[in-house]
Amino acid sequence: MKKIFTLFLIVVVCGFFATSCLYTVKEREYALVFMLGELRTVVSKPGLHVKLPSPLENVVYLDNRILTIDTPAADLVQTSEKKNLMIDSYVKWRIQDPRKYWVSFQGSERAADDRVSALLRDVLNQAVNRRTVNDITSRDRAKAMSEISQALQHRVTDLGIEIVDVRLKRVDFTPEISESVYRRMEAERKRVASEERSKGAAEAEKIKADADRQRTVILAEAYKDAQQIKGSGDAKANEIYANAFSKDPEFAKFYRSLDAYRSSFSKPNDMMVVDPSGEFFDYLKNSKGKEQ
Repeated sequence: MKKIFTLFLIVVVCGFFATSCLYTVKEREYALVFMLGELRTVVSKPGLHVKLPSPLENVVYLDNRILTIDTPAADLVQTSEKKNLMIDSYVKWRIQDPRKYWVSFQGSERAADDRVSALLRDVLNQAVNRRTVNDITSRDRAKAMSEISQALQHRVTDLGIEIVDVRLKRVDFTPEISESVYRRMEAERKRVASEERSKGAAEAEKIKADADRQRTVILAEAYKDAQQIKGSGDAKANEIYANAFSKDPEFAKFYRSLDAYRSSFSKPNDMMVVDPSGEFFDYLKNSKGKEQ
């Protein structure tokens, strides 16, 4: 009976030792070991570790994963143009130095969120105040986010926090200026459209003028070629006529007279007032063109 009691006592002591002197660190957390209320050791390696039994040493765990601060309401920020913008943003952060983090916030994630949110509003104001609406909404947005992230990291380094990322989820105008901004944007789009139409019309006139010029050149070239071909044909015809008429000059004279008659009396109502005894009618009086 005495042996059983001794064995039971040993088991109880071992159990107490196991629960008081052994602790486990998971992959997603840091373990802060305190000795009589003073921070002694920070353990980041996962696994089973040994400490002195409570209350000599106690362990507090901190989350080492990436955490998110998503602001519940948009911040009102003024641009360099004195225009108010509603900016909704979020921050990704994590604990980089557990010692500094514990000293700054005593392990309170809520206190860390509030501090980072306040610092974010400050650096956000500084970054936006130096930029125009167009810069923040489109042209310089990526650069602005990078600048905000770097400035925020500089502010929280001494707090043991690492800023992983800062993003602007939504950038919008305040209701009182949205309508005027939309009208200005509409006027700007109309101006750009009119300018593009003017450029198109000018380009169309340029193309039309070039086409007309090419048409004139092509017609001139065609007319020149046609006249050259016609002249060559006329010269060839005249050469053939000359060769033919040189063999019989009297026939040539008769043929030309017939051609003259055909041209002069081409219409039924044609009338000529000439002397019938003139040379023009020689072949009408005599087939040989002579009086008998």
